[in-house]
Amino acid sequence: MRKGEVYYKDCFTGVILETDEGEYVFQYDKQYIKKHPNDFITFTMPVTEKPYIEKRLFPFFEGLIPEGWLLDIASENWKINRNDRMGLLLACCQDCIGAVSVKPIPEQDEK
Repeated sequence: MRKGEVYYKDCFTGVILETDEGEYVFQYDKQYIKKHPNDFITFTMPVTEKPYIEKRLFPFFEGLIPEGWLLDIASENWKINRNDRMGLLLACCQDCIGAVSVKPIPEQDEK
């Protein structure tokens, strides 16, 4: 299972993970929900206590992954298959343009 911490404007927002069954789950952090009930990361994922679960990477997170020649460079440098969307998200989206970033969580370092 691969996981990433999601930050919105440098504030810990929640966790995105890819399950061993290949599903994607995004869960807002409980403290974030209390302090920022209206500061959602995207209109399609309003702040809620329920986890978002999909069989494919959420379109919002998919949109953070580089495209074109930048994707080629990232894929070659980190030896990540272009179809490994979670791998690319965790490798390339730690310092995105915009308000949202995703930082990988090592398996032994879970929140």
